[in-house]
Amino acid sequence: MCHSDESRPPAPPVSTGVAGRGELRLTAADGASVLAYAARPAVPNGRGVVILPDVRGLHAFYRELAALHADAGFEAVAIDYFARSADTDVRDDSFEWQPHVAATGPDTLALDVAAAVAYLRGLDDPPAAVFTLGFCFGGSASWRQAGQDQGIAGAIGFYGGRPLDRAGPWIGTMSAPLLMLLAGEDSTTPEEFEEFAARVRERGVEVESHTYEGAPHSFFDRSFDDHRAACDDAWRRVLDFTARHA
Repeated sequence: MCHSDESRPPAPPVSTGVAGRGELRLTAADGASVLAYAARPAVPNGRGVVILPDVRGLHAFYRELAALHADAGFEAVAIDYFARSADTDVRDDSFEWQPHVAATGPDTLALDVAAAVAYLRGLDDPPAAVFTLGFCFGGSASWRQAGQDQGIAGAIGFYGGRPLDRAGPWIGTMSAPLLMLLAGEDSTTPEEFEEFAARVRERGVEVESHTYEGAPHSFFDRSFDDHRAACDDAWRRVLDFTARHA
């Protein structure tokens, strides 16, 4: 359903260089030690991004994705979700993610995001605006952060499954704009995404939504070589959305 270890994110349209990258530990408010991976830009663009992976947590793809964002000027940090349940830091294709996803609830995930946001805001030259960016399980979780008092400038999600179940209960507190980048061949129905977006817009919150017809779930991270035009367009939309709301 998702990418393999061999997958790599597409190159940024404009490269400014990565000043540094590496693993770190963040401490959530409940004391959990959260595995994370940060990448620092050589030329900051004033924006920061917290990357919320798919169900496999801090997989190699998301470490590379943090570096991709740093290369485009973002202060970037990708987080893992499983500090409270997993006894290993290995997040390759051998990782049995199913029980850990089941044990990960909205409240602890929000604590982990808050720790990542605090890390970005605690940098010597912190970004002026921080965004969340999620994929699959992390896509709906990213939209949910718009209603979980994170103080973010916007929430971006790729093919976030079951948004009405996973993010819908927080619609009433959402204040940050959303960007929805959806796969036309996803298992979640277009009607569910449309209803979710409509309910958010009813609050006066901006929702930008785009569906890539013919693209499968995980097109950006699993099979971008087969969907290069969609991936390039989605990346452009991420850059435009974050620039507009920074």
